[in-house]
Amino acid sequence: MKRKCTITFARWACGPISEAIPMAEVYLNGVFVGEVDNAEEFRDKIIAERRRGALPERMSVQVAEVTGDVNLETGKGRVQRPLIVVKNGKPLLTDAHLTQLRKHELSWQDLVKQGVIEHLDAAEEENTLVAFTASDLTEAHTHMEVTPLAILGLCTSLVPFANYNQSARLNAGSKNQKQALGLYAANYLVRMDMDTNVLHEAQMPIVRSDMHIISDYASHPSGQNMIVAIMSYKGYNMEDAIIINKASLDRGLARNTYFRPSVAEELRYSGGLVDEVCIPDKDVKGYRSEKDYRYLEEDGIIYPEASVQEEDVIIGKTSPPRFLSGMDEYSLTSNIRRESSVSMPHGEKGKVDFVLLTENDEGNRMVQVRIRDQRVPEIGDKFTSRHGQKGVIGLIVPQSDMPFSVSGITPDIIFSPHGIPSRMTIAHLIELVGGKLGSLEGRYIDGTAFDAEDPDALRKALVSHGFRESGTEQIYNGESGEAMQAQIFIGSMYYLKLKHMVANKLHSRARGPIQLLTRQPTEGRAKEGGLRLGEMEKDTFVAHGASLLLKERFDSDRTLVPVCEESGLIAYIDRYRNVTVSPIYGDTPKVSFVEMSYAFKLFLDELMSLGIYPKLQLEDRY
Repeated sequence: MKRKCTITFARWACGPISEAIPMAEVYLNGVFVGEVDNAEEFRDKIIAERRRGALPERMSVQVAEVTGDVNLETGKGRVQRPLIVVKNGKPLLTDAHLTQLRKHELSWQDLVKQGVIEHLDAAEEENTLVAFTASDLTEAHTHMEVTPLAILGLCTSLVPFANYNQSARLNAGSKNQKQALGLYAANYLVRMDMDTNVLHEAQMPIVRSDMHIISDYASHPSGQNMIVAIMSYKGYNMEDAIIINKASLDRGLARNTYFRPSVAEELRYSGGLVDEVCIPDKDVKGYRSEKDYRYLEEDGIIYPEASVQEEDVIIGKTSPPRFLSGMDEYSLTSNIRRESSVSMPHGEKGKVDFVLLTENDEGNRMVQVRIRDQRVPEIGDKFTSRHGQKGVIGLIVPQSDMPFSVSGITPDIIFSPHGIPSRMTIAHLIELVGGKLGSLEGRYIDGTAFDAEDPDALRKALVSHGFRESGTEQIYNGESGEAMQAQIFIGSMYYLKLKHMVANKLHSRARGPIQLLTRQPTEGRAKEGGLRLGEMEKDTFVAHGASLLLKERFDSDRTLVPVCEESGLIAYIDRYRNVTVSPIYGDTPKVSFVEMSYAFKLFLDELMSLGIYPKLQLEDRY
């Protein structure tokens, strides 16, 4: 039988029960400091004093909806946003304030001190009603947005005409811009950052928002303006793929340099032994070959501008023997050092860009070598617009085969039309028109969210330049020269190259290292690992009836195991006596060798370690 228990809490002021008045508890930074008669009146008084300057401007006050408690917060680290104070349906920010701001007679801080603008955190916003624009104001509103753009974050407000996009795509566009290649730091040449990229010839977008100016985007742009045509091309741009013009790539479009550092330290060990950066001698344990060390100079370090391939040694290094015990000094092999050089990772190549000799915090000598590799866009590299329309290169087409317009313009990128209807990224289309007009008029187009240039005006302005209002043009087939039956939407657009390049992800393997425990291939591209064939991949082979291929794929840890036919347990071979031994029946001829996965044999061993008897029942295979 279930019972329900309800506990009721009540707070009362001191005094006779008959005269008790409900009180509201007050908490300052989570600590109880007292009680008040009326929570709303107390909150209003705190806000009035704060606006008057008698209380800290960063203090926030909130009346909890459920408990009625008053929470005061003055702690650091809270995210607060500015809002214009509204009284009786009218904002306190007047035209006179705006005039003074333009003349620099008034500053932002002056408006805060005057109580015209105040900063609210997430808790205090619960007790407010914020208007989006002045036209939305009513008597009930308490605040108004400084600018509608303020509801968006930094990266999201960089998306032009953002209010014309579906919210999910806006989110994706914001995330994509964080992965775009550009100038990540002005002093990148003297930094040793892991896996970084610098875009060559980055440009400022033609269609930009106010945030591009505020954030000084021109000093660190992350993309390039490209001519984009929306059409299909032999099916090579299906599933969001894009077609790219080879001539554009030859002229340097979307090229970048990839940087990757390698480090070697001369560590100190007990007994006074140390690592040594040098060219390893031939008597060193694990010596590779003279070819591997061919780029090393006398100090064991590679020289700048050397072209290196995978497995080439870039920092020669030897270390003391691993196992040191009291008897080693009497051993003949105790002085043999082991090879521990740093070489190029599997599947990578490049040029030595920078060599740095320094010390770490412990005073050990440290050698850092940075490798650079020029990356020209190739099939599989990822691109995106600022509207979350990401895709990889599906085909690189010679300019002679690319479609062209009446004026001889060939697109840099061909974008699939199927990416627009379901995703509803209308701003993607408006940016194409805006970029086209900006190119023709030689000016930037304002695409600030909620406050952009009118798209209809942009389309009408195109007409004055001899183009169709719709943004479409007559396009000719590059291979046959015939006019295409459909009008093709074409314009200029800001495109970003993302850090996900196929050169960093390309991976294949035939044979290679295996794990010690399971005898299966190691995992991961860096370890030369295998590509896992899962349950679903297995099902595709089964459906195709490709039984031999299926067997081969699952043979990575194949092993022959002796099994006792009587006990059903794994037997072993006594090589000294050359007999097979059962763990229960001892010497027995009734042992068969069974082919199985080593992982299964390991599983049987683990079962036995738990005290479970895994009995294998063998049958003849016909």
